[in-house]
Amino acid sequence: MMRRIAVLDAPTNLGLRPPTSTSVPGCGKAPGALRDHDLLARLRARDAGCLTPPRYDPGDWRPGDGVCHAREISGYSVTLADRIGAIIDRGEFPLVLGGDCSVLLGSALAMHRLGEAVGGRIGLVFVDGHSDFRHPGNASYVGAAAGEDLALVTGRGQADLAAIEGRRPYFRDIDVVVLGIRAQDEYRLDLQAAGITTRPVPALRAEGAARTAQWAHEQLADCAGYWVHIDVDVLDPAVMPAVDAPDPGGIAFAELEILLAGLVDTPHCLGVELTVFDPDYDPDGSYAAEIVNTVVAGLAPVSAPEAVPPRLLPAAPPPQRVRSTGPATLAGLAAPTNGGAGPAGGPGPGSPVGIAPLGSGEPAVAEPEAATGPATGGLASAPVETPVPAVAAEPVGPPAAVGPGLLRRVPRADEDGTSEDDPSPSSAGIA
Repeated sequence: MMRRIAVLDAPTNLGLRPPTSTSVPGCGKAPGALRDHDLLARLRARDAGCLTPPRYDPGDWRPGDGVCHAREISGYSVTLADRIGAIIDRGEFPLVLGGDCSVLLGSALAMHRLGEAVGGRIGLVFVDGHSDFRHPGNASYVGAAAGEDLALVTGRGQADLAAIEGRRPYFRDIDVVVLGIRAQDEYRLDLQAAGITTRPVPALRAEGAARTAQWAHEQLADCAGYWVHIDVDVLDPAVMPAVDAPDPGGIAFAELEILLAGLVDTPHCLGVELTVFDPDYDPDGSYAAEIVNTVVAGLAPVSAPEAVPPRLLPAAPPPQRVRSTGPATLAGLAAPTNGGAGPAGGPGPGSPVGIAPLGSGEPAVAEPEAATGPATGGLASAPVETPVPAVAAEPVGPPAAVGPGLLRRVPRADEDGTSEDDPSPSSAGIA
């Protein structure tokens, strides 16, 4: 199952509001701060370089002008999608070091291109302390893409961000699993109404990180693969306060490690991005060191040739879903019983991705979950929110052969139709 990791820096601040009128957010320093703790050497990863973002300059932006830095974010997202696509074309596992959460737009664009190329759908596991679901349909105005990234990648908002290359949405609502939001998240009811599956912190902690990872797999069983977004503000500020918007009631480092290991312990996981760590709040580097330790341990199923991949605890069978009838494999479009994989479920030789439908492969084997230490935030368990039932949609595009250049940008005939805003009605009174 081992794949070589390629680390790509995406040190953008463009999706954040300035901390003060004369300062710039510090998240752009995160990749360098993490590299300083030997992240690449410990992962035995290839250095995929740094994608330098445009200059941070809100200028005369005012509320009501749409998303700040929209033009710059859009252009940066296209280039980031190209770079992620090139990594996947090499058969590698991308680890994108943000920057703020607007990097999700570039990752989402790359995943939509891939889904179109193989005739299947790509899902998203969104691990974040906040839902980031503000959009013109539920807020009086928008402005910071990092607080709106989940809304944008599910097709809500202005088209120059939500429909780059004429693609909208990048991820369908039924193909998104949200983990780690706080119990009283401002937009939790909007997520539920949209049919986006969620597991807030109380439920995540009650079920355990390993079971939650297995549960996320099952929710995306109709997808050909999935991308993982991790905002480090999912952690409780008692253990990791170095973020732009710390919010009590998060998880512990040990829980994040177990969750990450479970999510990447499958060839269906296409890559991971890490966002919102702000070294300006970490003068001695101690939080950067903790993050690196967690990421290295969490990615062990991908990076360590001698490691035994963790086995997730079995969960209850998921609700019956209507499956798409189109091809849903990223390993040559054929779907043999082992998904075209090599020995022990790993990627087959010559396959740039090596992914079979999520429902295939060996069954999970029960194993006791690792202890996570004392719970932070003093949360009691709470029931899991039940998503609105949804029917799986048709594949996003026609099948295409997998090979070199699969994810390179190809202009679409409808690319010029990206100037209108989402027609969703706006509701007043919600800040």
